[in-house]
Amino acid sequence: MRVKACVLTGFGINADEELALAFQMAGARACRLHARDLVDSPDRLQGFQILAFPGGFSFGDHLGSGKVFATLFRRSLGPALEKHVRRGGLVLGVCNGFQALVKMGFLPDLSGTHSQEVSLIHNDSGRFEDRWVRVRFQGACNCLWTRGLTGMDLPVRHGEGKLVVDSPKVLAELERRSLVALRYAPNDTAQDMDEAVNYPNDPNGSVNHIAGICDPTGQVFGLMPHPEAFLYPENHPQWSARRSARRAATGRVAASRTVHEGQGLAIFRNGVQAARDSLR
Repeated sequence: MRVKACVLTGFGINADEELALAFQMAGARACRLHARDLVDSPDRLQGFQILAFPGGFSFGDHLGSGKVFATLFRRSLGPALEKHVRRGGLVLGVCNGFQALVKMGFLPDLSGTHSQEVSLIHNDSGRFEDRWVRVRFQGACNCLWTRGLTGMDLPVRHGEGKLVVDSPKVLAELERRSLVALRYAPNDTAQDMDEAVNYPNDPNGSVNHIAGICDPTGQVFGLMPHPEAFLYPENHPQWSARRSARRAATGRVAASRTVHEGQGLAIFRNGVQAARDSLR
């Protein structure tokens, strides 16, 4: 059976087409579904193995990024989403989708009660950040979406991406239970990969430079960077220089599949494979 991914759209979401394409390229059948349709008929979620919350400006972010979306979905879709995760379904939230999931209480869900434990607030810079950053994945994390990944460049575009925690206990639990999936990291030219990560490498000032987290099951994953915006090598602002460097190192351009796809696609391949495994 082919994995089916439900990609939400409507109410100001604007990255749904790119997200649907990412799942299609990763081998899933992607269906863009208006959020209102899912709210009105939560049982429709039973036909999907993956639910994806894209980036954008849901409800204009007028009351805070993702807040109205989170309130609507927590009330109307909460039980269906719980059932989806219990039966092995996966959930992905990117940027505004991540903001919605944390405000719904589905990330990180340390208590198992879907109470909000973290939030994403205005960047320390006080402005919208639109840039490429380096991220480092945490090998100890059991996130199904990031298995085997080490590091990559990804674009960010957000005004409220600073992850904060409800209490020091929450942060300690996130770290102890290895629920931090990725962090902002120094760029490739840094001499010391353990050096302090300062702005603009950390574009928002998140606690412990956290760029993405998962829930204890590893099935629900949210991140601020946009992996769906790096599906092709040409998406990277330095793609031409990188291609020339590969050619100089090997004497030719390698013909492997990974050379002809952007690094962000690896996250979707992991998610689709995990969903496929759950069907067996």
